[in-house]
Amino acid sequence: MSLRPSREGWVDGLLEAARRDSRVVLIDADISRSVGSSRFRDEFPSRWVNVGISEQDMLAEAAGMALAGLVPFVESYAVFAAGRAWEHVRTSVCHMRLPVKIGGAHAGLSAGPDGATHQALEDIEIMRVLPGMTVLVPADAGQAEAAALSALETSGPCYVRFGRNPVPEIFPRGCRLGPGGADVMEEGGDVLIVSSGACLQACLDAHARRRREGIAAAVVNVWSIKPFPAELVRSLAAEAGCAIAVCDHQCAGGLFGALAEALVQGCPVPALPVCVNDSFGTSGEPEDLFALHGLGADSIVESAREAMKRAGRSH
Repeated sequence: MSLRPSREGWVDGLLEAARRDSRVVLIDADISRSVGSSRFRDEFPSRWVNVGISEQDMLAEAAGMALAGLVPFVESYAVFAAGRAWEHVRTSVCHMRLPVKIGGAHAGLSAGPDGATHQALEDIEIMRVLPGMTVLVPADAGQAEAAALSALETSGPCYVRFGRNPVPEIFPRGCRLGPGGADVMEEGGDVLIVSSGACLQACLDAHARRRREGIAAAVVNVWSIKPFPAELVRSLAAEAGCAIAVCDHQCAGGLFGALAEALVQGCPVPALPVCVNDSFGTSGEPEDLFALHGLGADSIVESAREAMKRAGRSH
């Protein structure tokens, strides 16, 4: 299986969005060499702005450009695009429902050796709480490209979370995704595994292991955290009787929070998080950090067993 960073798909999507719509501009917080969006600068030099390491200015400028009729895409590391600039996103962008598209790069544990200061483990939570904000979390490069194009088609503000490290290419270039959607990757009636972002391959590996044990696990890849595909997830959870949520984000407020909110409003089955548990990250290679925080296939299998036990479906 080939590997590719989802950040490359994001840039592919930016380029295609700019080719389709002359209103698209890119505002960069001095990360174009790191993310690879220097390709955008080379193809569209008059539609690219580097504000330097100044995310608040980046969002303020984007709001002004949107008011002038442009469709600004902005990008910085997720911990800064979502965290440092949050009040500007809230007040300058979301309050007026402006079509500003925010790329949160090197999100989650993918920042790896850059350590806790650069590992955004809270960004989904603080973005999805904002009124009118769409939050998309692609699983790989193919979906990251599709997410950038979906952001173009979304009328209001949109946040796209993507990673730094190479991940398996599961979805092809040219795939489509949009707000409120998800992919049912595997069907099964014993436990529901809900994945978002870079954890999908580990979830599929856990599914294969459980299948060898005679357990039928459903796996759903939720790319849209807001709006959340609540009806689909409730339907799958009702059949399975229990669920787990897997994401390189804090347990509180992220994928698990969205899942719990959906279940409690119509399908109150046991649900467990397989997420970062109330801690900051640390320096290390992403695969080691995923293991450290219990986000590998082994931990997913154990959490699935525990969820089934709580639902009275022990195996």
